[in-house]
Amino acid sequence: MGEQLAVAVTGAPGAGKTSTGQELARLLGAALLDLDTVTNPLVDLLVSALGGQGYDDTQVAPQLRRARYACLVGAARDCLRTGTPVVLVAPFTAERLDPAAWDALARELAEAGGDPRLVWLQITAEQLGERLRRRAADRDHAKLADLPAYLASLDLTPPVGPHAVADATLTPQEQARRLAQQLT
Repeated sequence: MGEQLAVAVTGAPGAGKTSTGQELARLLGAALLDLDTVTNPLVDLLVSALGGQGYDDTQVAPQLRRARYACLVGAARDCLRTGTPVVLVAPFTAERLDPAAWDALARELAEAGGDPRLVWLQITAEQLGERLRRRAADRDHAKLADLPAYLASLDLTPPVGPHAVADATLTPQEQARRLAQQLT
């Protein structure tokens, strides 16, 4: 059993990580591991039990991030050890901006039999604002309440290390098709 692709999909909130990740997993025959799907039900309970006000609450955010990513990476390692490629969907903010953090994640995935790759969904603040307005999801209400301030707060810096780029303005299907060609 050779190395299996272990693709980490990153991008700004609302850039389309989940939709693109789903399509990419389908094309690659990979397991889709989305941070929100894997962890949110338990995190919701933990935030409430710890008296937090949300995922970004400074009282709980650092511990939550470590635990959430440990769950995601643990599930990825299990898949890789059985010969199943994975597509991991998460912000991966530390991993995209800090080469040492990416190296640590890549090493963990490689030790489980993965061939780690980083994918960046590229989008401008203006394009992201338009997407959030169109989507109008419940989770975006706070962002839309002061969209200019929210967009100004985002770090849209691409990863500092090697990565594949997807144009987040394309359909998820087209992004995934182009990414699959780059990655295989």
